Amino acid sequence: MFRRLLFDLRYRLGRPRWDTGVTPPELVAFVESEGRTPGRALDLGCGTGTNVVYLARHGWDARGVDFSPRAIALARRRARDAGLDPERFRVADVTRMPDLGPPFDLALDMGCLHSVPADGRGAYAAGLVARLRPGAAYLLYAFCPPDPYGIARDDVERLFPDLALASFVPGTGRPSAWYRFVTADPSAPPR
Repeated sequence: MFRRLLFDLRYRLGRPRWDTGVTPPELVAFVESEGRTPGRALDLGCGTGTNVVYLARHGWDARGVDFSPRAIALARRRARDAGLDPERFRVADVTRMPDLGPPFDLALDMGCLHSVPADGRGAYAAGLVARLRPGAAYLLYAFCPPDPYGIARDDVERLFPDLALASFVPGTGRPSAWYRFVTADPSAPPR
């Protein structure tokens, strides 16, 4: 409860440093450079909705969840300003995700997992994996040790034993990394 209030307060006091309003190039490359067919997308810890709006503008049925009511209010305003349905955003705790409809083809986390307390990360992972369809992608940006909020690569991989790590790219500046996981697709031919 305290963490939610702290995050909510940060949004009330102005734009938090993590809310850049810029879609990261890694997501742009995934959506635009790889010729993906749009499907359903989920942004975990969506903040003010920058990436959900970007995905929706590129044909995705994008949804966002964040536990900060203020962030979701700002995301809904952003959606309305973009001519999108503001109800695509929900106040929700990523460790106790609500029913969000059919499974997702893409899940996105730009700095949420590393802020989830260690005792809630298993519930986050289980809830996420249960909401992904076969062949889905999970894009994760997370801080790494020695950053005080960092989560080690081995710990990230242990959280998602049912997902295959397709790529791991160290970030620049602050110790961080981009992960790309994929779910098994039983209809795909064996490799």
